Parts: sequence; C-alpha cells; structure tokens
Amino acid sequence: MRKLQRIVCPIDFSEFSIRAYRYALSVAYRYRARLFVQHVVELWKYPYADVAAYLGDYDETCRILRKGGEEQLQQFLKTSANDEVQPEYVVDQGMAPDCILAFAEAQKADLIVMGTHGRRGFDRLVLGSVTERVMRNASCPLLAVNKPLHDLIESDKLPSAIHLSRILFCTDFSENSRQALSHALSLRTEYNAELTLLHVVEDMRDSAKLEQALATTAAKQLRDLIPQDTNTNDKCKITTMVRVGTAYRQVLQVALETQTDLVVMAVRGRGSLDLAMFGSTTHRILQFGTCPVFLVHV
Repeated sequence: MRKLQRIVCPIDFSEFSIRAYRYALSVAYRYRARLFVQHVVELWKYPYADVAAYLGDYDETCRILRKGGEEQLQQFLKTSANDEVQPEYVVDQGMAPDCILAFAEAQKADLIVMGTHGRRGFDRLVLGSVTERVMRNASCPLLAVNKPLHDLIESDKLPSAIHLSRILFCTDFSENSRQALSHALSLRTEYNAELTLLHVVEDMRDSAKLEQALATTAAKQLRDLIPQDTNTNDKCKITTMVRVGTAYRQVLQVALETQTDLVVMAVRGRGSLDLAMFGSTTHRILQFGTCPVFLVHV
C-alpha cells in the first residue's frame, strides 16, 4: 500500500493555491504526513527591484521582499492553523517552477499539491504557467486542484472537513497505470471512499464485434485489478466500468455521472504534458475536468 509521508504545497496566496492548501491539509491529516508549505518570492513581479539593483540596493531589496513574504506566510498559516496538522514552511527566491521542483526534490517529496486556474486557465493554453511546468517535470505525483463542481470544503481550518467519498481511477492496463492503481487503492483506504475502476475502449465504428470483444475482455481485466485480499465489505465499495468512445470525453462524463471527488491517473513519464501532447487524454481532463486530478508520474 502506498504511503505519503512528505507533502509539498506551494502557496502564492491566490484563491487557487489556498484551495490546494486545504486539500494538502486533508491528505496530510489522513496519512499523518509532514506538510511543507513553500512561498517563492519572484523578483520579476516587483518592477522596483530593477531600480534597486541599479542603485546598488539589490541585496537589501531581496531581504525586505523575503521578510515580507515570510511574514505573510506566517500570518496565513496562523489563521489557517489547526491541532491536527502543523505545517513546516520555507520562503525561497527565484523562478517559482524551478524553486518548487528543487525543494520537492530536496525534501524527497511523495506528493506536490498545487492549484490550477481551472477550465478558463487551461483554455488559454497555459504552457509556461507555474503549475503546468511543475506538472511536466515533477518526479513525484502531483495533485492538481481546480474549483470542484461540488465544493467539499466546509471549513478553512479543519483538514477532516474535506472528505473524498468517490474516487475514479482511469486505466489503459499499461504498467504505468498499474503503478498508479496503488495510489488509488491507498487513497480509497485512507478516505474509506468508493472507488471506480474505468477503462475506455476506443470507438470502432467499422467493427462493432471487435469493439464488444474488447469491452468484454476489459471488464475481466478490471475485475482482476481488485486485490484478492480485499475483504467483502471493501469489495462492495470497488466497482468496475467499461465505456466506449473518446477516452477523455468518457472520463469526464463518468466523473460527472458519479459525482467524482478525485480522478487518479498515470502520466507517461516526465515531460509527457509537453506542448505536443496538448490534445492528450491527460491534458484534456485537466483542461475540462470538474474535480481535482491526482497525476502519477512513472
């Protein structure tokens, strides 16, 4: 069973990162994991920093900006504090994606939790945005949190207030997907959630018989993915489903139909969310999905 022991959550104080922080609190609480909250001071956001550099006050300006960022982060954590999870924090300076990736690597993070700007953000093709660049290069799983269709957040402070009741795991039966399955099963256990295992058979308009044969085989393969040592009560909470059609469309449709709280899926290696893959299943689900997505890099 997969265990998440070290979680990194970058914060820029936007509503998107604050929402992600609440999910990070929840996962840390469920797994009894250490939570590291990171804020990155990016000088390009402060035009007067160039003037300070010209005047010879660059180091002092950096110190002031870092101190201000630290005070803001401390205040944020103080107002969002709880007795169940005590986050550790760090303030870095540089380009946010580079700092986040380096910090996660240094901490040997098991998970990065970040917010996305949702459907509109990805509609603008956000290659180069902080979250998207971290997605493409992270060596550990990443939980991308948009604004869920049905908000699970009942409190700003209690990590137990977010409960993932329904998890959807998408598989193509590759080795990548099999490794991601362990995370889906682990999350199901920690949240005592219902888990749906989904495979999508590509629509074959010219061969209905082959399409049906593939669907039948897929149904058996999905059943075989359920661990044999799963007890009867838990098996009742694991269902399988085969759909026919375009993969990302079917995943999104099933997520809506089942009121899914979290989608879990594998990403085919680092860099697979590159621009050339913008039309991929993974990117489309991130683009149009209505719930957070747990991406497992293999």
